[in-house]
Amino acid sequence: MNKKSAIFSRRLTVKSSTENLIEIRNFLSGIADELSLPKDLVDKIILSVDEACTNIIKHAYGSSPSEDININVKYFKDKLEVTIVDSGIHFDPSSVPPPDLKKYVKERKHGGLGMFLMKELMDKVKYSALPGGQNQLKLIKYI
Repeated sequence: MNKKSAIFSRRLTVKSSTENLIEIRNFLSGIADELSLPKDLVDKIILSVDEACTNIIKHAYGSSPSEDININVKYFKDKLEVTIVDSGIHFDPSSVPPPDLKKYVKERKHGGLGMFLMKELMDKVKYSALPGGQNQLKLIKYI
């Protein structure tokens, strides 16, 4: 199989604290500026990664601020690929049913739309359980 190699690649590792979400957003914004990506595309990617990392912090790590979240961004000719790896509790995104948005609004709920937003905003969302107890979430946006 002939795999395309990335034109551009950057990595970031942060501790699993919501205080580091701004660092993640700034990291992605910097990459977007460097690649001259359209703002609407960048906003979708940043929101998706923010939701994914918030879920990791709250659910995979139980809000423990001492664990690592690794983010790898690769830019190919036709897509941007963000891979997020953690060592928290495993989670299968396909187990989350689509939300009933009318009921959600009616009941004035807050939160719980992370997976829905990622799937709506990105072109592909792939979850894998890796050897060694790690989780990998790959978010892909075609350019």
